[in-house]
Amino acid sequence: MGNWKPATVVAIGCLVIAAIIGTAFASEDAGREAYGDLQKFASNEEIEAFLKEHAQGGWNGSGYPRTTGGVMPESDYAPAPMATSAPTSSAGDYSTTNVQVKGVDEADFLKNDGKYIYIISGERLVIIEAFPPEDAKTISETRIDGSPKALFLAGDRLVVFATTTDEEMTAVEGSVTPVPVWRTVTHAYVYDISDRKDPERVRDVTFTGNYYDARMVGDYVYTITQEPPVWVRDRIALPEVRGGSGEPIQPDVYRPISPLQNYVFYTAGGFSVRNDTGAPDAETFLLGYDTTLFASQENLYIGYRNMGPVSSDVVFEAPPDGTGTRDRTIIHRFAIERGAIDYRAMGEVPGHLLNQFSLDEYEGNLRVATTVEGWTREGSVQYNNVYVLDPAMRTIGTLEHIAPDERIYAARFAGDRLYLVTFKQIDPLFVIDLSDPKHPGILGELKIPGYSDYLHPIGTDHIIGVGKETSENQWGGVSVAGLKVALFDVSDVNKPVQVDSVVIGEAGTDSLALRDHKAFLFIEEKGLLVLPVSEVKRIENPSSRYPGSYATTTWQGAYIYRVSPEEGLTLVGTVAHAERDASYAWNSPDAVERSLFMDETLYTISKRSVIMTDLADGSRVGEVLLPYRWEVYPTPYPVW
Repeated sequence: MGNWKPATVVAIGCLVIAAIIGTAFASEDAGREAYGDLQKFASNEEIEAFLKEHAQGGWNGSGYPRTTGGVMPESDYAPAPMATSAPTSSAGDYSTTNVQVKGVDEADFLKNDGKYIYIISGERLVIIEAFPPEDAKTISETRIDGSPKALFLAGDRLVVFATTTDEEMTAVEGSVTPVPVWRTVTHAYVYDISDRKDPERVRDVTFTGNYYDARMVGDYVYTITQEPPVWVRDRIALPEVRGGSGEPIQPDVYRPISPLQNYVFYTAGGFSVRNDTGAPDAETFLLGYDTTLFASQENLYIGYRNMGPVSSDVVFEAPPDGTGTRDRTIIHRFAIERGAIDYRAMGEVPGHLLNQFSLDEYEGNLRVATTVEGWTREGSVQYNNVYVLDPAMRTIGTLEHIAPDERIYAARFAGDRLYLVTFKQIDPLFVIDLSDPKHPGILGELKIPGYSDYLHPIGTDHIIGVGKETSENQWGGVSVAGLKVALFDVSDVNKPVQVDSVVIGEAGTDSLALRDHKAFLFIEEKGLLVLPVSEVKRIENPSSRYPGSYATTTWQGAYIYRVSPEEGLTLVGTVAHAERDASYAWNSPDAVERSLFMDETLYTISKRSVIMTDLADGSRVGEVLLPYRWEVYPTPYPVW
């Protein structure tokens, strides 16, 4: 460590997912326009006929695979800590996963409880007794069947999501023998970890399809899997759910009445991590691609982009040049409570979402930030919008045409404000007023070089932005430089100010925090920011006969800054995970992917190891090696 200066929908037993649609529509939804509601398919044959007729490109064209001997598995698609009693002899203070909504945990490959670290390493679940740090050691390694994706921790229960490729023999019309079908299946393995040295698997809830995302509220897990329609000859293999015993369950399948450009099956389920018995229950929805999941403590929202024909009962305001756009997002709201998922309403807004931070629930309303992109005879059209939808998913507030010719790079809702970053050549930070949900408006704007990919509120008056530095090049375009960290003062909402900023490394320097907020650690009570960094450094080439000749090298580790509203960003130190000259940056086994703290110890985690560092003086306390195997991970790209 260097540069340290003394001074981070399957309720096991009780799920009812939209139990839903038929009864609800006959009662509270009676008389409502059918557009936007979900409609239940009456039979498998109706599903097949619908997809053959409505799927873009034809059911046996480019849209879906068709085979006479089976379907090969599809490739993977591109996750608030709950309060639990800490184990004995644990840290008095420790960090948990950086989540979007307090009280809604997000699945991740690493969790901790102030004494133990639970981590997916390759195909294994590794449990490290991490506190006290000077005695840290691995106490168990459990091989997980399949490819582990993420996990949840709930006291003495652990849920591990993993995908496998299963072969099923299916009888089809015209074949005297069963036909093999290969399908991706997501397992939710529930482990009893009362004995951390010997975790016991007590439950296996499985859903056909790829693991997509999951949330946990209290003891209840809500998960989504995704599967394109799989055809075997002229028949479709429909989504299934299994609970470990008995015959597989085929959930009811629903679709929105509005037409979509393409279709994919999403299976939603919720289950209790405490209940080990009972048949799983779930529902399946035939929705669109490019899906975003957002969850509050009371609701689950599924949003997806739709480029299909515009419904006659939805009116979009035309952009200033008088042209329209087909770029829009459909959002479904589901109420969640104790593992049950109940479909409530659907809304639609122009534009598309950037990520989960484009959505937020506040005082019962859903706030949405979108970017609209389209084409006219004169060229491309691009601008940004903000909408407020009530619980019935009706649009009640609109703010459109923000930053023409730019797109959203980062969004963060905080109370009655929205902080929005757009970018083309400079980085406008907008402060948007949402105190009156029916009349949102822009309060202030700050234009500076660079852009932010992630925004993190500090109290009510400050924002940390993490992104890239930029500059105008000799051709009038934009050149991207190193990693940029900025601190903004938004106490005067009409005049946001950049308090301080730092740039790390040369062009190509990267941080996982730009793409995954769970890699970002801010220890508010200590005023410390920890960022994983793959830093590209420039080094002189002394052997060259030409002056100014240089090469690049890559450093892997974490940067630690003290964040002060008065003094800005102060480098406290760095933690190196690759002291040697690393020849690659992308997906390096030494690249830091997560960090956490327990009392006065910082833990930084890469694929290869967990390093403990004393936050008081910067000394290295120890290191625990993980069962990293090169062949489990893709080969990283070199930095030339």
